[in-house]
Amino acid sequence: MMKLLDTDGAWLAIGISVFFILVGVVMKRVFVKVLKNSETAAATPPSTANASNPVPESPQHD
Repeated sequence: MMKLLDTDGAWLAIGISVFFILVGVVMKRVFVKVLKNSETAAATPPSTANASNPVPESPQHD
C-alpha cells in the first residue's frame, strides 16, 4: 500500500480530491447563507416609504 503513495500521480490525485471537497464545503456554506438571507428578506414586509414618495422625474431641459 505504501508503494502506491510513493508515486507523484497518487499525491496529485489525493490533492485534487481534497481541494474539490473543500470547495464543495465552502460552496455549501455560501449557498446556505444566501438562501437564509433571501428567506428573511422575503419574510419582512416591504417598506411603504417608496410607494408614498415616488422618485420625482427629472426636469426637462430645453
